[in-house]
Amino acid sequence: MGIVSHCHCRQKAGFYASPCNKYRIVIVSNHCIQFRLPMPKPHAYHPGNMTIIQPPKINSTAFNDNCYDYDWKGIKKKKKSHTNATSTTSTPTDVLRLMDGLRLPITPDIYTSLIKECSITGDATQATQLHAHITRSGFPLSSTLLNRILLMYVSCGLIHTARHMFDKMNVLKMNSISWAIMVAAYMDNGFYEEAIFLFVQILQHHSNIMLELPPWIFICVLKACTHTMNMALGKQVHGWLLKVGYAANLFLSSSLISFYGKFRCLEDADFVFDQTSERDTVIWTAKMVNKCREEHHMHEALIAFMEMGMAGVKRNKFTYSSVLRACGRMNDHGCFGRLIHASTIKLGLESDTYVQCGLVDMYGKCGLLREARRVFETLNDTNKTSIVCWNAMLTGYIRHGLYIEAIKFLYQMKAAGIQPHESFLNEIRIACGSSTFENKSMDGM
Repeated sequence: MGIVSHCHCRQKAGFYASPCNKYRIVIVSNHCIQFRLPMPKPHAYHPGNMTIIQPPKINSTAFNDNCYDYDWKGIKKKKKSHTNATSTTSTPTDVLRLMDGLRLPITPDIYTSLIKECSITGDATQATQLHAHITRSGFPLSSTLLNRILLMYVSCGLIHTARHMFDKMNVLKMNSISWAIMVAAYMDNGFYEEAIFLFVQILQHHSNIMLELPPWIFICVLKACTHTMNMALGKQVHGWLLKVGYAANLFLSSSLISFYGKFRCLEDADFVFDQTSERDTVIWTAKMVNKCREEHHMHEALIAFMEMGMAGVKRNKFTYSSVLRACGRMNDHGCFGRLIHASTIKLGLESDTYVQCGLVDMYGKCGLLREARRVFETLNDTNKTSIVCWNAMLTGYIRHGLYIEAIKFLYQMKAAGIQPHESFLNEIRIACGSSTFENKSMDGM
């Protein structure tokens, strides 16, 4: 047994709790395990009073150089490399087992750090064992720590376990964050009815919590209303947001515009847009997307695009993708679409996946198949793996009766490893097998 300082060395077995200003270094067997734990201020310890404790055996005894460790505040950072360290990784359960064997106190910061680790890795087994250890220790659980455990279960995919814990939480310790975690968890996992049920409970029985909920939780509820076709609740949410003054939030406004647009209530969507004083790129793009949902509103989408430019609002790839959809349905033989194409080149967006697929689709719908093919040929290797661009080009050939070109294109798709949708194949089969089959040429396209 030897005395070990901050230097890296090997001992056969032993532990020395050497007092220092900040850290304690633990040496176990032939490996170096370094736990950065908060240390009390050094007292008048003497070498003659040191205690030797034999540690228990653990599954892993060192951290990999590529792994992370945590300081006493729970901040994740790169672990310093050690030349002689092994490549095995330690788990939160190993850390707890070792600390219990060494009779070291486990502070809230250490529990928080381990909970964060489980949340990042998504290890359900480690999460369950960690929670069981916290329960056995009799450690007093604050609202913050309970919410962290709740989030840990959700991050590990244990939704039902999280809900069981949520239902058992003391009313005094259950706050707005607890409700928000559960609503968002149900939403992210596709349990839209459950998310709505919890939100309705807040509305009916916890009106004080409503004011403390973060704005993004209302975005989740509006999305859940869209998926469940619950327009009535969405309107109630909108009314409540107007009442408390939350409707001015840009993210909420864009979500409300999208919500009404998906229900084809374009007048209500325009009302939200008009009530928004500061309009950013997301707000304008949401309005254009809504206008593209109806054939007789395509012209309004183009007007919104021009007004957006006059307002000095920056356009992004989603904005151009939306307006190109409208251009493809205009009976102007692609005139406005060409202007949009020139604008994307000017802004350096012509190589973006969304923009390129939009251009191929727009030119194809306008019958400008040579232009569509020219854009398609400029796709880089990354964008050429997108089946959307291939389908847009194939649709253009089929739409305008170029079945021979479509068949040739199918062979190109096969060579590229792209599987066309069965509906395209059926449409080509029907057209080629028809007694009135007539293949058009690329001349004039």
